[in-house]
Amino acid sequence: MTTTSPALDRRISKSQAALKDAMIHLLHEKEFKDISVTDIVQQANLNRGTFYRHYQYKEELFEAILEDVTADLISSYREPYLSSETFDVGKLTSSGVKIFDHVARYAYFYTLIANTGALAGFQHHICHVLKILALQDMLHTPTVTGKLNHELQASYQAYAILGMIIEWINNGFKYSSAYMAEQLVAIIHFNSADVIFTPHISEFKF
Repeated sequence: MTTTSPALDRRISKSQAALKDAMIHLLHEKEFKDISVTDIVQQANLNRGTFYRHYQYKEELFEAILEDVTADLISSYREPYLSSETFDVGKLTSSGVKIFDHVARYAYFYTLIANTGALAGFQHHICHVLKILALQDMLHTPTVTGKLNHELQASYQAYAILGMIIEWINNGFKYSSAYMAEQLVAIIHFNSADVIFTPHISEFKF
């Protein structure tokens, strides 16, 4: 089994981060189809050889960015109940909501949703992820009345959260992530009826 040195690992991570940052920067300036590998390496101040050591083509680089954002989104969504066997929605506090911290970390990427046409399908992707996360929880919620359609309920929740995110972006992130978390919790408490569910923490698939 071969291993890499910590210094090499750091260099690899630094190069990959630079390439990802370069791609995001370029997406603010032009359409994805118009971005070349040369554009990316020049923006990243790297050479083409470095790019091809990590990625075969620009689409693979973009997929790596999406994977990073999606993984952090999932982790942030699940943060309030990671160590709990059950989760009382009515007792959710704003300090436990991390999804807006996630958006703030990737703010330059998320602004592509509202301000450019570069990521036309990204809103759908994020909403799909949020819907699956909500649906996984609802399927393990014995207190939810059988009259509710879980698919529709999960869609409602996903679009509501995405709507708050887009509104936040459109307003230039003028509110803090803590304020957005407070507002989301206030809305949840206003709409919830003492819902308690068993969190479903498993490998995420979409």
